[in-house]
Amino acid sequence: MPTILIVTWAIFVVEMIFRFFPSKLESPGCQKQFARNYIKSGSTEIVIHDNYATMLVALIWVVFNAFFGALHMLGILDDGIMILLCSAYSICDIICILFFCPFQTVFMKNKCCSTCRIYNWDYAMMFTPLFFVKQSYTWSLLVLSIALLVRWELTFYLHPERFSEKTNDYLQCKNCTEKLCAHKKQLKSLRKHIEEYSDEKIKRLKK
Repeated sequence: MPTILIVTWAIFVVEMIFRFFPSKLESPGCQKQFARNYIKSGSTEIVIHDNYATMLVALIWVVFNAFFGALHMLGILDDGIMILLCSAYSICDIICILFFCPFQTVFMKNKCCSTCRIYNWDYAMMFTPLFFVKQSYTWSLLVLSIALLVRWELTFYLHPERFSEKTNDYLQCKNCTEKLCAHKKQLKSLRKHIEEYSDEKIKRLKK
């Protein structure tokens, strides 16, 4: 194993281990599963609009990665490409959080990352290609990420009230510490202004 792989492996392992415990350094999106972050709103109506979409997302993700897995089994893609695919997923995850999330827009319809039903699926989705790379360091990452996902899902089915903004005030905008939605709105507004400016400039040039 090259040194860079060892360091990267260690970083991801530490990050995933921290996810099993409450932390003020982590995003509210993944911290809502813990009892200490459950702030009773007084309502008993548990509303999670995106719950049924989770199965569709899971199915699409499995089929999508099965395509790359088939190419790997045929010898068209090697282990290095599968690891690079994980790196690409990692970058896409950052893009989803900071700029635009297709899962939120197309499938889940949640208002922000804090209320996202599948927030803690990120590592499991990121390391899915490692299923086809038969190395101890790759499978250890995959197993740990799946353990995170199972822990998340078990908590959801045992304590769904923690995942609903109707019953958990921790998910209300007034208690948000990240304000990522405001950041995305600013970017959207900036993009709109740029498009309007470009259209106006094109019209002037045509005159």
